[in-house]
Amino acid sequence: MGPENHRRKFASDTDYLVDGEVCADAAIVSAAALHGMIGNSAAFTTLLQQIAKIARTDASVLIEGETGVGKELAARAIHYLSPRRNKPFVPMNCGAVPESLIESELFGHARGAFTDAKTTHAGVVAQANGGTLFLDEVDTLPNKGQVAVLRFLQDRRYRPVGQSVEQISDGRIIAAANQPLQTLVERGMFRSDLLYRLNIIRLRIPPLRERKTDIVLLARHFLASFCERYEVAPKRLHPDSWAWMMRYPWPGNVRELESLIHRNVLMCESDEIRFDEACESEDAPSESLACRYPDFQSAKAQAIADFERDYLSRLLLETNGNVSAAARLACKERRSLGKLLKKHGISKEMS
Repeated sequence: MGPENHRRKFASDTDYLVDGEVCADAAIVSAAALHGMIGNSAAFTTLLQQIAKIARTDASVLIEGETGVGKELAARAIHYLSPRRNKPFVPMNCGAVPESLIESELFGHARGAFTDAKTTHAGVVAQANGGTLFLDEVDTLPNKGQVAVLRFLQDRRYRPVGQSVEQISDGRIIAAANQPLQTLVERGMFRSDLLYRLNIIRLRIPPLRERKTDIVLLARHFLASFCERYEVAPKRLHPDSWAWMMRYPWPGNVRELESLIHRNVLMCESDEIRFDEACESEDAPSESLACRYPDFQSAKAQAIADFERDYLSRLLLETNGNVSAAARLACKERRSLGKLLKKHGISKEMS
């Protein structure tokens, strides 16, 4: 969906711009028009004020928040309220790109640059030139991708894979992370210099449990939207449903609420939808489960770190601490293996 289609979700440019400046008051009054962002709680109003202010700048933005809070909606709101709104908004899910294709996805490639490069491909950096590049789940970027993004952010120059001529892109960078990047830096899983480049402006999206007065507005919006989408008679929520929703901690945030309403619109035969504690035990993770089990990305990152530490320790033990021999066995460059050893605090004397 292009920028023009996204702009239809706003009332009009004049509702948000006064002498070319984003008007925070107008953005708050027209909160529902902020590209699907809905709410009127104090936390949500503060968020809209921050978004309106950020949209006036051109600096890199780091959006942090739990899964399902609406980080991409916030990124789109920043873009479409900014002077860049007539240029592309280009999202890239960092967690969905294999490490071997990171540079190609970011910077593009020339025809014949590698085996499957049958045509020239423009990367997301080029596509976002003049607009906004949204790096979603930036916390999942492998080290190779982190280095590539850092190098680009230093001077906005890049070189497509297989080409020798440098190119320039002035696309604004907005990144989003499900987990605090500072914590990953402390664990040795994210580069501190990249964090500093991304974290010029930080925007935290509050979880739904911190803006519970918005639940009613969101639930009514989803209810009406799905009834219209599936052409079913309008449905309403039983009073017990409202009471339960206000008690529930919503570990999946707005996305979980939307999924719950979506499912019940489809499955409930009555015109009145009723759900309570049964939903908590059968359909949604309870608060205790959410506490006992880390989110997927955190669990995956920890499993990878544990594997690397065990693998490297056994590798050095096998080679009697000879890093060069260990690198040959692992089919990695000695320098690259050395960085991994340093990352995990493993020395040849420890083997």
